[in-house]
Amino acid sequence: MIIIMKETASAKDIDAVEKKLTGFGFQTHPIYGEKKTVIGAIGDKRQISMNEILLMNGVENVVPIMRPYKLVSKELIREKSVIDVGHGVTVGGNQLAVFAGPCAIEGKEQFAKVARLVKASGANILRGGAFKPRTSPYSFGGLEGEGLEIMRAAGDELDMPICTEVMDTRDVELVARYADIIQIGARNMQNFKLLREVGKIKKPVLLKRGLASTIEEWLMAAEYIMSEGNDDVILCERGIRTYETSTRNTFDVSAIPVTQELSHLPIIADPSHATGTYKYVAPVAKAAIAAGADGLMIEVHDCPECASSDGPQSLKPEKFDKLMKELKAIADAVGRELVL
Repeated sequence: MIIIMKETASAKDIDAVEKKLTGFGFQTHPIYGEKKTVIGAIGDKRQISMNEILLMNGVENVVPIMRPYKLVSKELIREKSVIDVGHGVTVGGNQLAVFAGPCAIEGKEQFAKVARLVKASGANILRGGAFKPRTSPYSFGGLEGEGLEIMRAAGDELDMPICTEVMDTRDVELVARYADIIQIGARNMQNFKLLREVGKIKKPVLLKRGLASTIEEWLMAAEYIMSEGNDDVILCERGIRTYETSTRNTFDVSAIPVTQELSHLPIIADPSHATGTYKYVAPVAKAAIAAGADGLMIEVHDCPECASSDGPQSLKPEKFDKLMKELKAIADAVGRELVL
């Protein structure tokens, strides 16, 4: 439920309401506005009467949250969240966030080269895989710790935040030591122990939509992270599995406005994994920005034909540069900023 405090409510009044709620087992999440404070209370409403709270000093109203996800919902936070990911970059504000880099980190020189090229084209966040979840156990699984070191060095050199995936609860601390943004991949969207673990750290989390998950399931996964105290969650639509085989996945462009109506969390799109083919990446990226996405995640490789992972969906640097210039016009048309 949401407890709306009066403008005249004192700090003592707010503290008393929080203590009352925590005494009945509720988690409280105060949101301090310019005029009013709102307290989000998550717990079993049967444990306490809403009238009991309503009669407390400084309380203006008590409103139930109807959605199964509470902290993620716009019922609790009306204003859009803007996530600070470090190095002067935010996700969810007026400026679009562009995550770019190779699917897998293959070596120091290769990653540094691609990193410099994508930054020159306007990308403001580096992406790359040190731990790679692969369908086949015989496929390249990433450089792991060495890959993290390579990525961090490139990020520091270029003054860019880095985003990389964690696959196992045992690796969360290691990945958090290097990454600015921790990615939860589609295959782990409902790995609830992993979600809780990244919820305990103070690093932004990029949560990809599961292979065949509904929007509600996706938002409930975000709720797991936020329920552990980490409010900095970024959603990523990367296509879902349907009966269509022309593309790797089916990109759900409608998920962007639908999710923005339901949640205050920022949402980006991954047209590389959505399509699985480089020639479809550009049109889907443009559609995502036109639909209101807060950014993009695009795979870029200097030699896709010899890439260790996902070469067919990776753009060459020159194609990425061309796409960024084309996206600028769309960003301008929808009132967003894309800095090249």
